[in-house]
Amino acid sequence: MQHDDLNQLTFNNRFVRELPADPQAMNLTRPVHGACFSRVMPTATSAPKLIAHATEVADLIGVSEAAVQSDHFAQVFAGSATLDAMDPFAMTYGGHQFGTWAGQLGDGRAINLGEVVCPDGKVRTLQLKGAGPTPYSRTADGRAVLRSSVREFLCSEAMFHLGVSTTRALSLCLTGDAVMRDMFYDGHPGDEPGAVVCRVSESFVRFGSFELPASRGEVEVLRELADRTIEWHFPHLMQGKSQPDASTYVAMFHEVADSTATMIVDWMRVGFVHGVMNTDNMSILGQTIDYGPYGWLEDFNPAWTPNTTDAGRARYAYGEQPKIGLWNLIKLGNALVPLVEDVDPLSKIVEGYQDLYSAKWRVMMGDKLGLGVLDDEAGTELAQDLLALLSEVETDMTIFFRQLARVPIPAEGTASTWSDLKPLLEAFYDPSQGADETSQDSMERLAGGIDHPGPATPSVPEAHRTNLIAWFQRYAQSARASSLTEEERVQTMDAANPKYVLRNYLAQLAIDKSAEGDHSLVQELLEVLRRPYDEQPNRQAFAAKRPEWARHRPGCSMLSCSS
Repeated sequence: MQHDDLNQLTFNNRFVRELPADPQAMNLTRPVHGACFSRVMPTATSAPKLIAHATEVADLIGVSEAAVQSDHFAQVFAGSATLDAMDPFAMTYGGHQFGTWAGQLGDGRAINLGEVVCPDGKVRTLQLKGAGPTPYSRTADGRAVLRSSVREFLCSEAMFHLGVSTTRALSLCLTGDAVMRDMFYDGHPGDEPGAVVCRVSESFVRFGSFELPASRGEVEVLRELADRTIEWHFPHLMQGKSQPDASTYVAMFHEVADSTATMIVDWMRVGFVHGVMNTDNMSILGQTIDYGPYGWLEDFNPAWTPNTTDAGRARYAYGEQPKIGLWNLIKLGNALVPLVEDVDPLSKIVEGYQDLYSAKWRVMMGDKLGLGVLDDEAGTELAQDLLALLSEVETDMTIFFRQLARVPIPAEGTASTWSDLKPLLEAFYDPSQGADETSQDSMERLAGGIDHPGPATPSVPEAHRTNLIAWFQRYAQSARASSLTEEERVQTMDAANPKYVLRNYLAQLAIDKSAEGDHSLVQELLEVLRRPYDEQPNRQAFAAKRPEWARHRPGCSMLSCSS
């Protein structure tokens, strides 16, 4: 049922009803002990204005298009008004940031409006990001700027449509207020347009939500949080029990490990780099959460991170994400020890994580290559050899895998030549070509549906051509031996390898245009990213390689944690 009036929504607000609250009511930055949340109201803004929304998410929570277009919607989801049934709060949690325990963190610029009962019967939290200060804001203002909000809004929905587990985004609103930010922490702050994103999820509980009470010895708070998390999100683990016991907590940890591995395998599949995999940014549901300095791997470089804060160590680089997922799970497991009172069952899950991840990775890579599950050493070696080749010469990951399905498999005994691999040519970067294109040219190309300019035959080193041909010969042999037909191979690959992703330069172009008051590219990108696996003939320009002007431009190559 879709409601035309937001006041018709039903909230159950179970988080604040059933978990320990901060006893202090004042919205002052301070340590908060013995609690899972603090009640706090959003700060009103001067001129709320809706500039984009996801119709699918509005449908999900039961809000009609008429309600979305109302002034009341903009007021509520920019933080200037609340519904009577809401009970807003900010969550308490801690976390390891870049490998170091940071102590109390919490929702510093996120305010949960409440938990709404949706038409499908599920309960989802509506959370505003950028709605003002909370007791966890530390020295910050709790606000968000347009550029970070556009990126959060678009990426939340892009990831969902790519089939990656993620929080969702309902709306993107301007506030009418200026927010001062120093984007690269270099002593050059400036005013930027303020904005608010409404994020939607069944839970915003993080690994750090358990770490904080465990670090303080607040075992009863830890137990209450774990028990309610199991009741609300893992009820099947109770198996007739009246209360969770040690085995239930272990079973929950196992499911978190499984969903985390699935999420990271999908990140690797589509070339997504989270950029800030701190334990406070890890969802207990295995959802991608907190879209800050993320980026898409354009040229295949496993050592690349989009995060300026992490540039020196590259702790959260693309190729490090599986290992960091395990590291974070170890920290969650440590936090659960006071409840389980036995390290061994938790340790076994941690020890089995690599095998768990590897099994999922072999399924994923088998799909990307159209070969079925890579269930032997030869198949795994074939995939690993390709990834090594891609890192040797600047190659667009998304385009390469998509175009690999366009290369016909030759008959047995037929030798492949470089010309046979012609569909792959557009995946190679050549810095000497196309350097004269500007961001304005790119904007016009997108607006006009013009194909990306560039040479028909990029300069690819002869040795690399030879190695790639040799690899393809092995690949073709595996494809012929596969149980999949040629048509099934292509269908499997196209379902695993998107044509359209939220390339960093595309997001920046949308931000540039939106900052000028034109939000059409945000809307257009949202529409393109709804069907990332479809060809979309009139939108080929959105699938183009990164242009040379974007190679080193801020927002297109590197971002800070305030981005």
